[in-house]
Amino acid sequence: MPELPEVETTRRGIEPHVKGRRVTGVVVRQRRLRWPVPRALERALPGQVIRAVERRAKYLLLVTDAGTAIVHLGMSGSLRLVPADSAPGPHDHVDLVLDDGNCLRLTDPRRFGALLWTRTDPTRHRLLRDLGPEPFDAAFDGAWLYRRSRGRRVAVKSFLMDSHTVAGVGNIYANEALFLAGIHPARPAGRISRQRYERLAKSVRDILQQAIARGGTTLRDFVGGDGRPGYFQQTLRVYGRAGEPCMQCGAPIRATRIGQRSTFYCPRCQR
Repeated sequence: MPELPEVETTRRGIEPHVKGRRVTGVVVRQRRLRWPVPRALERALPGQVIRAVERRAKYLLLVTDAGTAIVHLGMSGSLRLVPADSAPGPHDHVDLVLDDGNCLRLTDPRRFGALLWTRTDPTRHRLLRDLGPEPFDAAFDGAWLYRRSRGRRVAVKSFLMDSHTVAGVGNIYANEALFLAGIHPARPAGRISRQRYERLAKSVRDILQQAIARGGTTLRDFVGGDGRPGYFQQTLRVYGRAGEPCMQCGAPIRATRIGQRSTFYCPRCQR
């Protein structure tokens, strides 16, 4: 599933090519995504200039004067810039046609993604209004995590992946950040000190920055907005490495399930 670094990679890849361009048409081949593509988008978006390409958590925001298109890539989706006259594939569901002869093409084999429309402030949309701070915001730090975690018995990995705690930290990067911070993923969130949460907040930012710099992680079929794969997978320390030696101590990496998600950790380095 595309996580925050993959979505940010897509945003950076498409922004130079679509910012300032006028949308001349919307082609919907498959309306039934996670939620139906709204007809209001087809009516309102043509003729509008894309003023900005923003990201909130794992959502991309195409901002125009008339409103904002909200894009989620689901489990295996991608948003790429291609010539508008290029033949669509079986999973190319929506084209946003631009005035330079190209289009933004939403591809989504599993149809778990979304393309929605709002005329109001997108941060007040029902999908975004209750999200926690962005990992790179000043509001996200060890003090925030410590306050939010008091009295919580849930595993710290599940706590970290809760979008109310911090926006956009998915399974891969939660595993990696907890390893970097030396925290066992099953430890109850309420039993972690503020000092260790300071380390975890820094680890989250460091891991995400590294992943963005490498274009994200390619585990199945993710590619960025430029069509190129991400390379962070080559530097994963624990995720997907069950049975392999820990890069720090040599102990075999273990795998378990927490919150129905695959979880990887070093039994020696993480406490």
